Amino acid sequence: MATLFDSLAVVPLPSAPFSPVTARRTTAKFPHYAGLKLRPLAATRFAPSSSPRIASRTARIVCEAQDTALDVAPINDANWQSLVLESESPVLVEFWAPWCGPCRMIHPIIDELAKQYAGKLKCYKLNTDESPSTATRYGIRSIPTVMIFKNGEKKDTVIGAVPKSTLTTSIEKFL
Repeated sequence: MATLFDSLAVVPLPSAPFSPVTARRTTAKFPHYAGLKLRPLAATRFAPSSSPRIASRTARIVCEAQDTALDVAPINDANWQSLVLESESPVLVEFWAPWCGPCRMIHPIIDELAKQYAGKLKCYKLNTDESPSTATRYGIRSIPTVMIFKNGEKKDTVIGAVPKSTLTTSIEKFL
């Protein structure tokens, strides 16, 4: 009688028991990324050890997200006028949506720019699903879209997940 485990192709790991030394050697191959913490888990038993095709002991590495609080304030239709159009300093606005993959890729870049230009430039994120009238007013058809405003006027637009250097070049023109 075939079982669920018979259809799985699992490569057994070395039979040596899990140790912190092995974990250190294993995690040393992974590059370090800010915001992620690698943590080895204890060995886990997946199937009876009598099954030669299934590893009975294995070491796994779990990615555990650290604090990911937004550095850039969210805005909406209600506070658009006061925060963007009436601002005395230049304003960068990222138009995004939670379901947008490229938007999630550009979020860390916007956060870095907010820190880099603190005091010179205000940065905000506008969720187009929650504030559709502002997005429609500015003709947002693709997200992510980054707009730069100065003295209440739209000065520049960058569409898509672009490198930090592209956004920096656009910002520098208006500071």
